[in-house]
Formats: sequence, structure tokens, C-alpha cells
Amino acid sequence: MDSLALYIHWPFCLSKCPYCDFNSHVRERIPQAEMLVALRAELAYEAARLGPRRVTSIFFGGGTPSLMDPESVAALVEDATTLFTPAPDIEITLEANPTSIEAGRFAAYRAAGVNRVSIGVQSFEEASLKFLGRQHSAGQAIAAIELGAKIFPRISFDLIYARPEQTEAAWRAELAQALTLAADHLSLYQLTIEDGTKFATLYGRGEFTLPEEDLAARLYEATAEEAARFGLQPYEISNYARPGAESRHNLAYWRYQDYAGIGPGAHGRVTLGGELRATTRHRAPEAWMDLVETQGHGTTAEEDIAPADRAREALLMGLRLAEGVSIPRFATRTGVALMDAIDPAMLAACIEEGYLTLSDSNVAATEQGRHRLDALLPALLR
Repeated sequence: MDSLALYIHWPFCLSKCPYCDFNSHVRERIPQAEMLVALRAELAYEAARLGPRRVTSIFFGGGTPSLMDPESVAALVEDATTLFTPAPDIEITLEANPTSIEAGRFAAYRAAGVNRVSIGVQSFEEASLKFLGRQHSAGQAIAAIELGAKIFPRISFDLIYARPEQTEAAWRAELAQALTLAADHLSLYQLTIEDGTKFATLYGRGEFTLPEEDLAARLYEATAEEAARFGLQPYEISNYARPGAESRHNLAYWRYQDYAGIGPGAHGRVTLGGELRATTRHRAPEAWMDLVETQGHGTTAEEDIAPADRAREALLMGLRLAEGVSIPRFATRTGVALMDAIDPAMLAACIEEGYLTLSDSNVAATEQGRHRLDALLPALLR
């Protein structure tokens, strides 16, 4: 039976963070009941057309899924594990923000079946939290992590680095504080300016600056060094975990496996009739709900992915992983031989510079190479 990762998007937030370009929306009233009806309908539609699958992970992302009623989470978990065959070790993750109200709902989410929580901390410094537009305090973040560790078998949280005026010493101290907490997984992201965000406007006006490239590189290196001291390894560019605690859901993305996206703006890569298809849902929650009501799903685009595009996507995702890309699996999944997808001269140069390694069965980026992937990939891919 083919495996499947399931992503469920909850699009609502209490406020829009100034750095965020995700599909998130602020509403005076969140339509909890209407959203649940639509999510269940779209899940049933997807299950009917995909046929028997073994669901290995369910990920409630957003937005802020911890604004979702626990009863809705329970209903969707029950539907997913009924419509599909659940893997014995299925991973069910819910993203949460560490406000005191949401943290108080953790026990209800655990009872609903969630066995992994990912907490959007972003910083343990009060000034940085204010700058990043977060609504929680450092104390609330620590309390949420400690509570989560008592309730959930697995816990992760996010931090953002390369913030304005951040020093290497300050980042190392913040990381050390984070790593003494009970998480077995950390996602550590460099602050970048995304088009269409409030930060893009402020940055364009010169109202703040970001660390220079050399300092940002040192902060990245410090991240790996501090994480390693606590037994967390960088299994992907921005993600660190103790052995066995890697995000199974995100690994499905990076390994270019099938995943179905449910909810407003959700994307998917699913195999149907022997062809890999890309699916996209309508981004606006209300318009998406209207589509689900009239046609059973909120899909606005679905198309077969050509072999060359499959090869490009597989490399873009797979080279982010420390394990790299399996050459035989790459050919089977994409229909393209690895050496037909990359420029041989550029490959040789990357190997010589110590950015890539190549064997008969695997190609992988080194730690230095993963740090430079954004620059390397456009030249490497044909």
C-alpha cells in the first residue's frame, strides 16, 4: 500500500506577523463549525479519489492551528484514520502559539490524538518578540514548552535568528537557554524579507537593517555548534533533532514523497493513475468554503508534473537533507536519471569545492554546501 502524508491547513491567526508570507488571515469571528464541515468534506473527497493509502503523518499547520477547537481536531484525526489506513507509528503534529490560553488547550489536543506539538516561540528576548509582532512573552513561551513536554510524547519549537542588531554571543546564549528545555526537535530559521509583508515595507524604508552576510553565516555555524552540544544534529538546513526525533511529516516533503494538502491554500503532490500531480486549493477561506460546498473540494489548479519539473523539485527538496538524494529512488520517482538533471561541469566543481559528495547510490550536500544551496542550485540544475 502506498504511503501518504496529510497536511491540514487552518488559516486563521489572532494577528498577522510582520515577517509572515504564509496563507494566514485575521477574522473578528472564526467560523469554526463551517470550517470543520468543509475540511471534512474535502478530506473525504481526497480519500475517495486517492484510494487505499497508508497515512504516515498528519500535520495541522497554519495560520494558528491552536485556535482550532480540539473537538474539530479530534473529528479530523478520526476521519483521516478511518478513510486511510494509519501507520502503527503515525505522527500527528499540531502547530501552536505559546499564549497562555492556547497552552491550556494542550491536554484536549492530546486527547484528540495529537502526539507531537510544534510551538512558534521565535525568540526568548522580549524586545525581539515585540519586533517580530508576537503576542506572547518569553515567560509564556517557556511555560508552554514545559507544559507541552509533560503532555506530548514529542515536542518541537521554532526560533528566528539574524535579527536586527543580534550578535553571535547573544544568539549563542539564547540557543543555550532554548536547548536546556525539553524539546527533541528545533526549527531555526534565518530572518528573511519576504515580498508583500509588513517587514518588506519597513525594510524598504530603511527602518531596520539585517546582519551582514558574514555575521549571518557565523550565526548559522553557531546554531549547529550549540545544537550539537545538546545532542541535536542538523538533518535538514533549518532543522535539528535528536536521532529518531526528526519530523516524519516534513521528511515526506524533502524526500519528495506523496502528500495531500487539505484546506485553504494547501498544496499537494499526489500520484494518480501513475502520474504525479500538483494540486492547489483556493487561498481565501470564505471562497474555499464556497467551492467545497458546491463541488466537494476547493481545488483551483491541478496538473501533471513533467519529468523535468519532477527532477528539479526532487533535487531542490532532497539536497536540503543531510542524507541527500538516493540516485535510484530519484530516477524511479522522477523518470529522469540524475546525471541528466544536473550540469556535469557544475557538479564536478561543487565536489571539488567541497559543497557536494557523490557516490554510486547517493548525492548529498555537505554542511558548507547546504548553507549555499540557494546560490548553487540554479547553476547545478539543467
